[in-house]
Amino acid sequence: MRWDSRQLEALAAVVAEGSFDAAARALHVTPSAVSQRIRALENAAGSVLVRRARPVVATASGQALLRLARQTELLGAEVAAELGADDPREHPDGQEADDARPGTFVTVPLAVSADSLATWVLPALAQVEGVTFDLHRADDSRTADLLREGVVMAAVTSQTAQVQGCRSTPLGIMRYRPACTRAFARRWFPHGPTPEALAAAPVIVFDRTDDLQDMFLRERAPGARPPRHHVPSTVEYEETIYLGLGWGMLLDTPSLGGRAARDDIALLEPGTTVDVPLHLQQWKLRSAVLDRVTAALRKEATRELLPA
Repeated sequence: MRWDSRQLEALAAVVAEGSFDAAARALHVTPSAVSQRIRALENAAGSVLVRRARPVVATASGQALLRLARQTELLGAEVAAELGADDPREHPDGQEADDARPGTFVTVPLAVSADSLATWVLPALAQVEGVTFDLHRADDSRTADLLREGVVMAAVTSQTAQVQGCRSTPLGIMRYRPACTRAFARRWFPHGPTPEALAAAPVIVFDRTDDLQDMFLRERAPGARPPRHHVPSTVEYEETIYLGLGWGMLLDTPSLGGRAARDDIALLEPGTTVDVPLHLQQWKLRSAVLDRVTAALRKEATRELLPA
């Protein structure tokens, strides 16, 4: 079956922008034109492709065509960038044009966690020229869902099972240590992190999908439901621990030198860590741009993460 490129473009825009109106603005067409293209694509596919909610999300059938749309967009942009890298245009008389064509950028959607984004991912992406990034932030255990849905082309994920149509490469381990201020430890853990103390002491979690603290609690205080602060920002999350509002998991990487090693910070259990193995999953697509992005991520992960 032949698929219309403008209809695929409309599908990708609607899902990326979250609404038909926003997609219309991105494509510089009317909302009616976007609706017509989506309806025509749905007629060709014989099924509903998007749920018309806020934001718009792709159905299972829509996800398959969304992956095709993303792949078509990537390969088309690569060709445009390759043509743009040729020698400057010349006039028919052989003279060079004064307004040589600027370079064409290729956009790569990528799913990463907040901690990876705040530490090692951005230095990796800074090494890749000619690419713009559409970064989607999600928990390590959920980034693979965005890959499966066709929203992104690659994902840094803790999921070991290989997503269909993708290849997976181990990156390394992100290590966390349960910690709090020494003043907080004296107040809430005078006899150490006993089950009773862990059930009562306030804990800081990133958001409602953050399972790191619960992994620690399940082993030492099964069933405990302590008071919780939700702080969905890496910098502010750590600051909340440093200010003594609760205990939580502090990230250690080689370049950070161990954030849990500050003089005012106490480890709940010295030597105890929670390790999160990370994998890079990406489409099985022959793409020079995607290969450059993943190579940069793997190189930086080797520097910043513990060996898998």
